[in-house]
Amino acid sequence: MTATTEPTGTHASGSTADPAADPTAGPAVGTAVGPVVGQPDRPGRPDRCGRQLIPALLRVTEFRRYWTGQTISAVGDQITTIVLPLVAVSTLHADAGRMGLLTAAGWLPSLLFALHAGTWADGRSDRRRVMIVADVARAVLLLTVPLAYLLGVLTLTQLFVVAFAMGTFAVLFDVCNAPLFVAVVPESRYVEGNSLVNGSRAMSSAAGPGMGGGLVQLLAAPLALVADAVSFLASAFALGSIRPTEPPAEPQARGRISAGLRFIATTPIMRAALLGTATVNLFTFMIAALFVLYATTELGLSAGLLGTVLSAGALGGLIGAAVTGRISRRIGIGRAVVLGLIAYPAPLLLVPAAHGTTLPVVALLLAAVFGSGMGVMLLDITVGSLFAAVIPDRLRSRVSGAYQAVNYGIRPLGSLLGGVLGSTLGLRPALWVAAIGALTSFLWLLPSPIPGLRTLPDAQEEKGL
Repeated sequence: MTATTEPTGTHASGSTADPAADPTAGPAVGTAVGPVVGQPDRPGRPDRCGRQLIPALLRVTEFRRYWTGQTISAVGDQITTIVLPLVAVSTLHADAGRMGLLTAAGWLPSLLFALHAGTWADGRSDRRRVMIVADVARAVLLLTVPLAYLLGVLTLTQLFVVAFAMGTFAVLFDVCNAPLFVAVVPESRYVEGNSLVNGSRAMSSAAGPGMGGGLVQLLAAPLALVADAVSFLASAFALGSIRPTEPPAEPQARGRISAGLRFIATTPIMRAALLGTATVNLFTFMIAALFVLYATTELGLSAGLLGTVLSAGALGGLIGAAVTGRISRRIGIGRAVVLGLIAYPAPLLLVPAAHGTTLPVVALLLAAVFGSGMGVMLLDITVGSLFAAVIPDRLRSRVSGAYQAVNYGIRPLGSLLGGVLGSTLGLRPALWVAAIGALTSFLWLLPSPIPGLRTLPDAQEEKGL
């Protein structure tokens, strides 16, 4: 699974659970229109038994609609996670090198555009509208694939272009999502908010790949992408139904583009987290680029069985989202981050270890995605909450863009490296290199202040760390 960790706190597009899987400060940003953020819709009425089972944040209209849109979109993302590579493999017969290029195309915009996109977003006060446009654009892009297939003109080149364009709109969505998250979640509920969003992401990981595999078997693989297009439209509708008070636009000034990078470079927590997550992303995206090809050709799994493996493994994500708050309170938020950066990549060692008949292969892959899914939730929630606490409001989009430029920008390099090693060394040896490399990522955190953090710091405290 590929880590989705970034300074947004939440992120519906491109989130978790690929075979290889999916994070901001200061005072709370304004008050949402309607009920006060963090308070139930009807605070004067006693809760009934059913309402007592509903987390407090989900009883807040603004957050509930925001969360619903993120959840629906995440389900569609997980369908595409398995369907798009299957389109390349089964319909267009892509080899390891082209699979690496396809994965790289989706993440290259982070390297090229994230830094400037974050600066641009901090200069706007209508970030929510930008996110709506990004959702609609991605729906249209996805629909071009089944259309081209029905017309008999679908090519790998088109898949590369669609992946690159979708990655570009994902960058815009993500840098705007950073300030929106803290506009709908009060500072005292950052861990809860991240747990809910990442928990629904885990549930989507359970449902999405299985749905995708089933749709591929019932329909042609390109036609299954219609489901993700619909989910983007649903996300746009949900975003259009809320009116949170967004942070004001940042005035034009010299040095705005580099401000996010400077903040990361001079803040020990941010610097160590970036080095750790970028390292794990480099190696896990080597796995992501090769996993579908490895599972279907070398291990002989069908599309339906592959989807079932990924869906069952996402149970680990649900458990991880459920227990992260308890773990962080018991051992401290900093040690929980370190633990997540170990628990996420360690189970991936089972991927290249899988061999033999179908039963032991499926058992090992189930253990790999279950354990990795649990670990990535622990990592994403704790790092997301940590970033939500330490990044100043005025820098949120710029820090998000700068962080993405490195953390996401390294992903296409991992994909390309995975394709090269898979073509030269073979799929299994390349997966061993990637899995072992990913496990070293936690070493960046050890000399930093992160392991010593018991609770979330604030932006002012972080200056002294």
